[in-house]
Amino acid sequence: MNIYALFADHVRAALAALAAEGVVPAGLDAGRVVVEPPREASHGDLATNAAMVLSKDARMKPRDLAEKLAEKLRAVEGVVRVEVAGPGFINIALDGAVWPTLLKSVLLAGAAYGRADLGGGAPMNVEYVSANPTGPMHVGHCRGAAFGDALASLLAFAGWKVTREYYINDAGVQIDVLARSALLRYREALGEAIEIPEGLYPGDYLVPVGQALVAKYGRGLKERDEAEQIALARPIAIDMMMAMIRDDLAALNIRHEVFFSERSLHDRPGGEASIIDRLMAELRARDLIYDGRLPPPKGAPPEDWEDREQVLFRATAFGDEIDRPLVKSDGAYTYFAADIAYHKDKFDRGFARMIDVWGADHGGYVKRMQAAVKAATGGADTLDIELCQLVRLLRNGEPVKMSKRAGNFVTLREVVDEVGSDAVRFMMIYRKNDAVLDFDLAKVIEQSKDNPVFYVQYAHARARSILRNAAATLGELPADLSAYAQAPLSRLDDEGEIALIRQIANYPRLIEQAAAAREPHRVAFYLYDLASALHAQWNRGKDLPHLRFIIEDDRFLSHARLALVQSVALVIASGLAILGVAAPEEMR
Repeated sequence: MNIYALFADHVRAALAALAAEGVVPAGLDAGRVVVEPPREASHGDLATNAAMVLSKDARMKPRDLAEKLAEKLRAVEGVVRVEVAGPGFINIALDGAVWPTLLKSVLLAGAAYGRADLGGGAPMNVEYVSANPTGPMHVGHCRGAAFGDALASLLAFAGWKVTREYYINDAGVQIDVLARSALLRYREALGEAIEIPEGLYPGDYLVPVGQALVAKYGRGLKERDEAEQIALARPIAIDMMMAMIRDDLAALNIRHEVFFSERSLHDRPGGEASIIDRLMAELRARDLIYDGRLPPPKGAPPEDWEDREQVLFRATAFGDEIDRPLVKSDGAYTYFAADIAYHKDKFDRGFARMIDVWGADHGGYVKRMQAAVKAATGGADTLDIELCQLVRLLRNGEPVKMSKRAGNFVTLREVVDEVGSDAVRFMMIYRKNDAVLDFDLAKVIEQSKDNPVFYVQYAHARARSILRNAAATLGELPADLSAYAQAPLSRLDDEGEIALIRQIANYPRLIEQAAAAREPHRVAFYLYDLASALHAQWNRGKDLPHLRFIIEDDRFLSHARLALVQSVALVIASGLAILGVAAPEEMR
């Protein structure tokens, strides 16, 4: 049961009753009405802004409308007090019996508790990571990986049919650089002394690629011309890099359902038109591309700027600042053209809703991409782009040195191997994605309240420990969660117990808000608060024995409190699963 959604329905019913009485106009739009916890616990259990947001349309002063609504809400079962505060906020206090009833619904719902139907089962494509297949993933990719995967899980929990996708950038200049770098390692594997010039990839991770080229072609590859060498080295290098990337992601417990090759957009099998060719023809037929000239950039033009006629997309017609080139001077398609074709392909696969997770350095690309997708799909598609800011990797407050293996960065795998995937995933999400994140390798393995991932996982382990101790003290406990719903939950009347139930009651609302805002960090914050409430109640029991979760001479009260502990464990495990973090049975 979502108590906030339930009382939002009560508010709408009160508005309908007032409309039937002629007090307010019929059909008031209650879309902006929210029911939420009040800012101060002393104000009650629930608060609504209904009178504040509807007063203009109702043609009433906010406080006058609030008084009319309060009168209706006082008649709702379980309500003991409704007060109008300030200019028109409505605070609602509930009978204490409401909370045990809510706890019963949690136990009966089990793992389904908190699930929402915001998406209504609609398809949603979430594309994230999509690192160039030119080497191992670095710590910057780590944040986008953890964020994107948690966002996908959150949206699935909120009712969308989510597909996780990875876009392989296996076309373009950087892939030729990769092939040339691999060929240098090929010569090294043949026994030659090499020097890696600037502009090629220096990391030792390419050594196995050179060895693989020797194993397949022997010395014969050296006898071929450069273009053929690159053509033969390219697919082997890409495949080995993608195998490394998949392995890195698996270490972070991330698996995509779809890996889409950029090269497939350019392929012309049997001489037929490529996917991009067909898209260009379609856009030209719709007068969305044209041959024209762009004005020079403001200020001093860059050295590579050319005043030439070129194929341009009418981006300004869809909110962009300037029209955008689609074909380079050498006749090849731009990255932008490929990106339009890729998103159109996703749309054609049935995804009218898409989310891309990009690094913050792509911020300037957002508006043009959204404009292009709007044009290519005739406005039928929605593309949201989430940007992940930089990660500063520290150890005890000091910057971490670069990786020897990678050559010029710290790899994702090094970080995961040192602190574990749980710490990486939780802490990469424990800050809003558009804010720079300081990730301290020493701090994330501390066993203290100051380390959020430890504190939350410890709360789950503590809950499971309480249940194990109860079984040893009281005898065998119910195996099924729903059996705990039969406990005398009305005996849970301590303020700490009620505070825990209130936190649990907020979970469905939290899921809906986090999913609507595309902000999985809200789940991490919520779990920390719920963990704090459990630890606080456990500590109160140390000082006040009558508040302990296990009371040996009162089996019925113990079962009620164990039902509460089970509910806390259930919600923590649910939230951690969304974040891709384990819910441990015990901490070692």
